Order: sequence, then structure tokens, then C-alpha cells
Amino acid sequence: MSDPFFTPVSGFDLPRFAGVPTFMRLPHVDFDHPRFGEVDIGIIGAPWDSGTTNRPGPRHGPRQLRDLSTMIRAENGATHIRPFEAANIADLGDVAPNPADIEDSLNRFAIFYKRVKGAGIRPLTAGGDHLCSLPILRGIADAPLGMIHFDSHTDLFHSYFDGTIYTHGTPFRRAVEEGLLDPKRVIQIGIRGTAYDMEDRDFAKSVGIRIVTIDEFFQRGIADVMAEAREIVGQGDTYVSYDIDFIDPAFAPGTGTPEVGGPNAYQALQVVRELAGVNIVGADMVEVSPPFDVGGTTAWLGVSIMFELLCVMV
Repeated sequence: MSDPFFTPVSGFDLPRFAGVPTFMRLPHVDFDHPRFGEVDIGIIGAPWDSGTTNRPGPRHGPRQLRDLSTMIRAENGATHIRPFEAANIADLGDVAPNPADIEDSLNRFAIFYKRVKGAGIRPLTAGGDHLCSLPILRGIADAPLGMIHFDSHTDLFHSYFDGTIYTHGTPFRRAVEEGLLDPKRVIQIGIRGTAYDMEDRDFAKSVGIRIVTIDEFFQRGIADVMAEAREIVGQGDTYVSYDIDFIDPAFAPGTGTPEVGGPNAYQALQVVRELAGVNIVGADMVEVSPPFDVGGTTAWLGVSIMFELLCVMV
């Protein structure tokens, strides 16, 4: 029997367009809440995009994702999982960044997630640009984690603009260097698009990161690629990072660095369903940029993916 406190508000009780929006209409439970220690999975907003190098806007992503998430219902129509009955899930609010100072924001995020980890809560984060993933990993990785990463970019570059090492194109290079990720248990899926050079892919090859390009993804099919992903990460602790630009911009236009030739909306959900059985200790959905969205299309797809992530996390 699920705890009524952790049960989302039903659209039969309060219309979806009414009330104060929280992620999936769940209770807002902050660090000082008396029931904070009972939360199993915490959904967290990361409203920060100071790592963005071109089109900004993901700092506004968590607010739009919260609003669109009021459309989520109790049961997964494909898998019939009812995540809100399987675990105590709550909206833990937003991490407070310092928009004028990248390193201070990185520290703020890491402290926040260490506190979440210390309470035994697994985080599901709504970004924010992809640099957000680095301090999350700093906060939750007691030992090197495996990672399944859906993206059109590797985010493995060393630096941008003559030595700037903290951008949304560098988080996983830093995470490997800092021992937060075990590169031999990392797979990146959907990589495509034009490139400045092959530095990122050369680094991946040198440390053992598996890259599945979009061409290979479509040639082999989802089931085969995801079977390999599950084999690579094994039963160890694994992080899942999902950049919305993994999806073709025809279906998810609201993002800062779109790349054509990606999966459609159904395939975007299907890859997450194939994560069943993976030991997920945390996950994120990043790079949703409302200023470039059309009618909430991208955010609605983003929160639908977050719901699928919850269903495999429980």
C-alpha cells in the first residue's frame, strides 16, 4: 500500500492546470521537512546553464519541466509500472546556483547532492546544461561509477577557448580524470554531427569508453545496442545521463545544440525502457531550453523520459 503523503495529486481531484506545480504533482520535501528521511528517489531541479557555449536557456528548463510534468499520470501505459506506489518519490526543490561564478556553483551542487546521497536518496535531476552532471557525480560517487549516456555529443573535450575546462562540452572528461567514472563501464549512445576535430573520440578510445554513433545505433537497432549497454555497465552502480539533443530536433527543438538525424520520440522512450535491471544510482535529463521550444513539445517529451527513468529506477 502506497503512502498517501507521497501520492501525486490526481487530475480527478484537482485539474492539471490548477495548483502549485511540483514535479509530477508530488509533495515538495526540502532538507528541513520532517519526512525528508523517508524519501527514496528525489526529483531535483538544476536551473543553471553557465557552461553553455552557444545558445543559452537551459537554466529555465526545470521550471518548464515542472509545469509540463503535471500531465504525468500514475501508471506507465507500456510497462504498467506504477512508480509512485513502488517507492517514496518527492520533489526536493532546486539547487541554488551562483549564475556569476561557475566554480562556486559547482561546489554548491556537489554539497547539495552529497546531502541527498547521505540521506540514502537517489537523485533524478532536471537540468540545466550538461555541466550540471559533473557536480552531481562529485556528490554521489563513492567509487567510480558506470554510465549510460544518451547524447549527440560526447562531452569529453579537454577545454574550450584556450583552457576553459568547465563547459557543457567537458563534464565527462573531468569526471574520468577525477575518478568519478570508470571509463571501461561507460557507453555513449547517439553521437553524431559535425566536429571541430576528433580529440574527444581519441580520448574515449585511449581510456576505453565505448561510443555508439547514430549510424551504428540505427544499423543495429535499439534492442541490440541496449543489450550491449547493459553488459558494459553490468550490475555495478550506474549513472544515466540523458541529453535532450539525443533526440532529433524535429521532435525536441528546444535545446541549445541540436543535431539532425536522431531518434524519434517513441525511440527516445524505448531506449529508457531497455534500462530495466540496471543498478541506477542517479540520473539526469539535461539541456531542455524553453526559449527555443515550440508549444512545450520538448519539455513534455523531457518529462515523459523522466517518468520512464523513474519506472526503471524503482
